[in-house]
Amino acid sequence: MTIAIHVENLSKRYFIRHRRQRVNDTLRDELVSLIRHLGRRSDQSECEEFWSLKDLSFEIRRGERVGIIGRNGAGKSTLLKLLSRITEPTGGRISIHGRVASLLEVGTGFHPELTGRENIYLNGAILGMRREEIRKKFDEIVAFAEVDQFLDTPVKRYSSGMYVRLAFAIAAHLEPEILIVDEVLAVGDVAFQKKCMAKMSVAGEEGTTVLFVSHNIAAIQSLCSTAMLLNEGSLIAHGAVASVVQQYHELTQQLVEMPLEQRIDRSGNGMIRFMSVTLQDAQGNEIGALHSGQYVRLLFRFTATPGKSLKNVVVAMGIDNDQGERITYLCNEMTDSAFSIVPEATAGFALEIERLPFVQGRYRYTLYCSVDGEVADWIQNAGSFSVEAGDFYGTGRLPPAASKGHFLIPHRFKLSDATSMAA
Repeated sequence: MTIAIHVENLSKRYFIRHRRQRVNDTLRDELVSLIRHLGRRSDQSECEEFWSLKDLSFEIRRGERVGIIGRNGAGKSTLLKLLSRITEPTGGRISIHGRVASLLEVGTGFHPELTGRENIYLNGAILGMRREEIRKKFDEIVAFAEVDQFLDTPVKRYSSGMYVRLAFAIAAHLEPEILIVDEVLAVGDVAFQKKCMAKMSVAGEEGTTVLFVSHNIAAIQSLCSTAMLLNEGSLIAHGAVASVVQQYHELTQQLVEMPLEQRIDRSGNGMIRFMSVTLQDAQGNEIGALHSGQYVRLLFRFTATPGKSLKNVVVAMGIDNDQGERITYLCNEMTDSAFSIVPEATAGFALEIERLPFVQGRYRYTLYCSVDGEVADWIQNAGSFSVEAGDFYGTGRLPPAASKGHFLIPHRFKLSDATSMAA
């Protein structure tokens, strides 16, 4: 089968600049230092060499649908940027056979001052398509993106969801031979995500090579024929989806057992950093395993940047089952408990669940926090907890251990006479 992508010894290095801390500096000292070093690099910073990718080698065949997985900071997005020619590698070779369309970030490839209509033609031209070819696909793109009402509005006024809908519709419909999609689809609503997954599946069946980065393991398993696992810039597995996902779960389990304060695979500006998670019962006692139907309080202890005002704080917890499927998302914004101001003396957040509705099993969670619209801390697979069968319904009967569901729901069956059934 024809090779679509050939990568050999691919590496990418960045330099991270850190400002050296100096003690007992006065304003006078700072001004003198600034004047002394005008016009040349200041000696108050140090460079740290960081290899985002190290010696990756692999081949992807034409028509393959490849899922790329790994924890935050593993190098997934860097790899896609290199394959999309957005940035140049430090070392190694990339050979690509076919026209590439990529969707890596909200608004990638869009000119903010141009309308949706104009950006469709602009992106088609960038892909090397003639105007007549674009015109034939135009109506399909608009219908798929569901933005016909705003087609002649500058895209700078689009919401992030509208951006993604139009960007994906353009990338998927302008007949690329290689389609590269990052986690950006998570911005869209669930119905649109399903539509995108179906479109990528059809594209793969028609011979388009698809590279898909996602933390949604169920989506990877549903869409992809093969998978790649990256960790700390290295390719540690490449092959059948089931085998690679199993290695990912083993790697994830090692992470969730690590103390939260030691985790470096986190995103955000650090204004708030999660340090630990504690489970408590109704009496405030620390507990390990939980039981279905019990009251539970989760305490998220954090540190904050001293002297910084913490406004409009959003804190969230995404919970996955042991297969990596997201089963629920808990967020203070959704329950009308937004924190417009977090006092400096605050040491943590408390999440209360009156009656735990989960069935018996093992669950993992992701933690997220933003301050004034900017991500402060975001840790995938931050930890895990076990749930044991409990008397959720108060009948003394425990739910079957082999239950295929995720949740226990209060309910009641009643007999209904013929008169009411006739209605």
